[in-house]
Order: sequence, then structure tokens, then C-alpha cells
Amino acid sequence: MTAAAAVEIALSRIARFNDDFRAYVTVDADGAMAAAAKADSARREGRSLGLLHGTIVAVKDSIDTAGLRTACGSALFAGHVPNRDAPVIDRLRQSGAVVMGKAALMELCFGVRSTDMIGGQVRNPWNRLHVPGGSSGGSAAAVALDLCDAALGSDTGGSVRVPAAYCGITGLRPTHGLVSNRGALAVSASFDTIGPMARRVDDVARLFVAIAGFDDADPGSVRKPVDAAVLTGASGLSGVRIGLPRNFYFDDIDPEIAGAVRAVAGTLAGAGAELVEVEVPDADIVHAYATTIILADACEVHAAALTTRPEAFSPQVYQRMIKGRDRGGVDYAAAMRFREAWRRTLRRLFADVDLLLYPTTPFAAPLIDDGTHLEDSTRDATRFTYGGGMAGIPGLSLPCGFTAAGLPIGVLLEAAWWNEALLFQAGRVWQGVTDWHLRRPYEAESAVA
Repeated sequence: MTAAAAVEIALSRIARFNDDFRAYVTVDADGAMAAAAKADSARREGRSLGLLHGTIVAVKDSIDTAGLRTACGSALFAGHVPNRDAPVIDRLRQSGAVVMGKAALMELCFGVRSTDMIGGQVRNPWNRLHVPGGSSGGSAAAVALDLCDAALGSDTGGSVRVPAAYCGITGLRPTHGLVSNRGALAVSASFDTIGPMARRVDDVARLFVAIAGFDDADPGSVRKPVDAAVLTGASGLSGVRIGLPRNFYFDDIDPEIAGAVRAVAGTLAGAGAELVEVEVPDADIVHAYATTIILADACEVHAAALTTRPEAFSPQVYQRMIKGRDRGGVDYAAAMRFREAWRRTLRRLFADVDLLLYPTTPFAAPLIDDGTHLEDSTRDATRFTYGGGMAGIPGLSLPCGFTAAGLPIGVLLEAAWWNEALLFQAGRVWQGVTDWHLRRPYEAESAVA
């Protein structure tokens, strides 16, 4: 199929599904068709434009795109049209990707519901009454509904991994610093990272390799080459030690989720991995310390607007974010000292195991109108993902089943810093013997056929 034909099919799906699910806030049909024509012309000449030649990508609307509005889901940025692409968008285009448009998100990347104040409420492709996860909910929904081949999201405390789990797709939080965050709205600079999402592990890996790279203008960027094994790693898991936590990560969760995730562990063991029960000290208190840093940092990012334009925030975001002003310098210092200790804890743990495995979320996607405050629903959804964000380690969420109600279940694999290749190795093994990542919501079936 030509790239132009693929774009036309994607546009027809967007026309059919986007009004109901609000995955995209802005569609750049002309730009996508122009990029597709370039890809097709190159192919006719026997040339490849790169690793993502003709791949249709949705971009979270918190990442700058030249000439295309980047509203960040907020009235604060409703008129913001960047004059240059963020580095990750440059890298996408240089790799031959076709940027289809901007995916909707939770206002200011600040919560799990993905209520976009410009584009509307993003809805879960498997049940439109449920949230898609956040804040990269539009990115995940666009992939699940086949409105693109892949997407970029961003992850502070779970904003790639949680929507990937809720929508039944694959999502990577890279090691902090491997991907430039310049040109993307910050929540907490020492947590934030842009990350790729797609159905297949292989597509996530290609997107990751395309966008990773040192950026001297980004203070958080790290000069670290990406392991070539990300794309060409070993096919088995012989000798790989997978840690299953005895504490915290399987406590007070949906039994259906616990069963599905433990089944993943059994399958990986059957592929040669060694399962090791581990204790993860202080896992139950990470979230509170991480919350202090995230809330305080967000208040710093939006300091002026919180004071002078409080009406430009939705009440749910304002009420959650403003609590960062209750955190004092001593609180912040205590959280930073805990972070140092937490990283040492994980360093010791990864000396004994190669991967950690547990549920991405304790429960499946909640109802949009479940009556809980944004703060509470976000805390519940990110119970297991804040720890990885706090440490800056990579994490890969993979689809691994469905609840009896038909909502997707995600399993989270985490590895030591810079070890994305091992995550992809395990993910390929899992997806090689299962087809959960290929399941599609009933609304999309006829569009794919």
C-alpha cells in the first residue's frame, strides 16, 4: 500500500470515529498528504526516508509542531502556534514519518481523565463511558482506533504507561534523558519524558530509536547512545531474571488483573526466564514523595497563570495543582532525599534481577463520571507507575488481557536505567505468543476490515 493510500484510510477512520472518541484535537490532512507524497516519491526512486518511512504518527498536543497549533489541552495555550518543531518532531520527519496531527490530552498534562479543554473529553475506545487514561489519552485512543500507526505521548508519573494499559496498546517510558523534552510542555522536568506508543513492540522500538538522541539545549538530556539491540535483540529469555514483588504491587487490586499479570510471568518463564520473588522496600511511600515534587514543579511552571489567570484553568486541574503551593522547601528537600534513597534501592534490586513485572494499573479504566476528584482518580491509576518516574528508569506497558467487562489489562515491565533493549526483548517474546496487542475495539473492526 502506498503512503498516500494509508493516509486516506486513516483520514476516513478519523472522520468516522473522532467525533465520538475525540482522539485528535487537530488533524493536519494537507500536511499528512504532502508527507505521504514525499514518501511515495522516494520509494518509487528506490530510496528510503528512514526508519519510519511512511509511518503515520499522532503527536500529543503538548509537543510543539511548527505552524500547527499546540494548545496543551488548555485555554492558556488556545492560540499558541509554534514557529518551529520540537526536536522529537524534527527527528520524526527526518526518519520519514507522516505526522497526521495533534492528539488530545488531559489539560496541561495534569491528570488521568484526558479532559481536553479545547478538543473535549477523550473516551476509551473499548467503552466510551470510561476514561482512556492520561495524560496521553488521545495518543493511546488514536492508536487503538487505528487512526494512526503510532503516537507520541509524554510521561511524568504514568502518562504513557497508564493510557497504554487502559486502551490495550503498547507504550514505553524511556530512561529519563534519552529523549529530548525541549519544545514540550513541562509538568516536572526531572520526571518528564516523551515516549512512543503503538500496537506492536517492534513499532514502539522503531519510534523510540528515531526520537532518541542527545540535545545540548535540553538541560535534562544525557549523551548516551541507544543500544543497537533495541531493534535486533535476542529472541529468547534464557537467563533473564524477572522479579515479582511480594509487597505492594499485587495488594488491593482487581483479581482479574492480578491473574492476567501473573499469567504473563508464567509465559515468560516458559520462554526461559527465571522468576524471582523480591521485596521492594518503601514502594508504598514513593507516591507521596513523588506527588510533592510533581505538584510543586507544576506550580512553578504555571506560577504566573495560577495567580493572574486562575479562570483559565478548569476547576479540577486548578484545585489539584494549587496544592503544590502547600509544599514548602523542607517538604521538597525531604522528597529529594527520598528520591536519592529510592534510586539506591532500585540499583540494589537490579543487581539481583534484570526486570520487574507487575500490573500497570491496579484497576481497569474507570468511568468518566465516577464521582471522584481528579486528584483521587489520578492517584489510584498511577499507584504503580510513579515509582518508575521518580527513579527515571524505563518501563514498558504491554496489553495482556481483558476484564469480564471487556476493558483492557496492562502488564508493566521495568528495567534498570538505559536497558530498553531488554524490555523490548521480553515484550517481543510476549507478543510472539499472544495476540492481545492485535485485538481491536468493536467500533474499529469494520474500519480495519
